[in-house]
Amino acid sequence: MDILIACEESQEVCKAFRKLEHNAYSCDLQDCSGGHPEWHIKDDVIKIMNKQDWNLVIAHPPCTRLANSGVRWLRERNLWDDLHKATYFFNQFIKYGQSGNKIAIENPIQHKHAKKLLLSSYSQIIQPYQFGHPESKATCLWLYNLPRLLSTNNVYNEMMKLPLKDRQRIWWMGGGKEKIRSKTYKGIAEAMADQWTKPYIKPFF
Repeated sequence: MDILIACEESQEVCKAFRKLEHNAYSCDLQDCSGGHPEWHIKDDVIKIMNKQDWNLVIAHPPCTRLANSGVRWLRERNLWDDLHKATYFFNQFIKYGQSGNKIAIENPIQHKHAKKLLLSSYSQIIQPYQFGHPESKATCLWLYNLPRLLSTNNVYNEMMKLPLKDRQRIWWMGGGKEKIRSKTYKGIAEAMADQWTKPYIKPFF
């Protein structure tokens, strides 16, 4: 399958699909940090997405102005124009899915201002602990012509035995750690690659 991983420089998802021998490419305006520049397209992802027919697109639009965790800065720093630009970009992926293409869009829980500007709401919320990582970080998925992602290794009970700071590691990180915060967990990436490339899948509507 030809697969585009949009807005990904870490290549975590790209490598999961490549491991299953799919023709996957990460795409971002930044250079990749995943160690495989031969699988990376440094270009405008919307242009690349619409330039050819992809069997599947996994999109990770920037969440800095959309996430609920940063809503306070919109008013305090007058970042409303940035919000409109971010939701316009996000909506390009939604429109791609609404046109009949297979796409999964990933983002953290968003604030009410972003929700009002987006063309649709998320399809499901997943957690890292459902995929073998003893951590909590709610992640929303917008799914078009794809099934919901099924848990592969739920370690919730093991996670709850850990100190709060360990199971909410991402939340406790200080500023300047955006790349680490936004990197997809390996277990989730592997579930995407395995479940969304089956010959016959029943889409979620």
